[in-house]
Amino acid sequence: MNTNQEASGRIVAVSTSRTKGVKKKNIMRGKLIKEYGLENDAHAGKWHRQLSLLATENIREVQQKGLDVDSGDFAENITTEGLALWKLLVGTKLSLGDNVLVEVTQIGKTCHSRCAIYHQVGDCVMPKKGIFARVLKGGIVQPGDVIQVLGADTGSEVLPIVQERQVA
Repeated sequence: MNTNQEASGRIVAVSTSRTKGVKKKNIMRGKLIKEYGLENDAHAGKWHRQLSLLATENIREVQQKGLDVDSGDFAENITTEGLALWKLLVGTKLSLGDNVLVEVTQIGKTCHSRCAIYHQVGDCVMPKKGIFARVLKGGIVQPGDVIQVLGADTGSEVLPIVQERQVA
């Protein structure tokens, strides 16, 4: 078990969409706006779920079931690697990259009905493993940025970072 000072991971993808309930498109970098969320994203706004995060390790679990899914397919804004996000506590603060600060506001979500994502990919890990946050300090985020867990010990587990897949 690691303390938060030791817990870190990285951003694998930043994704956005202008419509709720659909797969998000990966972008090179995103602007997070204080108390709002990801610029030009349908989920941004003055509420507690301004930003959604999902671990690539959870996406791999679905891929191992034979589904063709990738970053953004579960409508997450930030795909991470190296942190067991679902084990963080509400109130945990995360630094993203050089300047951004977010606070975890919700772990998982209630899925009242099968959303478009469920129908498109056959499963949805966001209700069980996704987390939501509000933006305390805005800035630019991009793939490769370090994520640092701040604050008291949450019992979060650090997962090994897997080598990037080589594209031929």
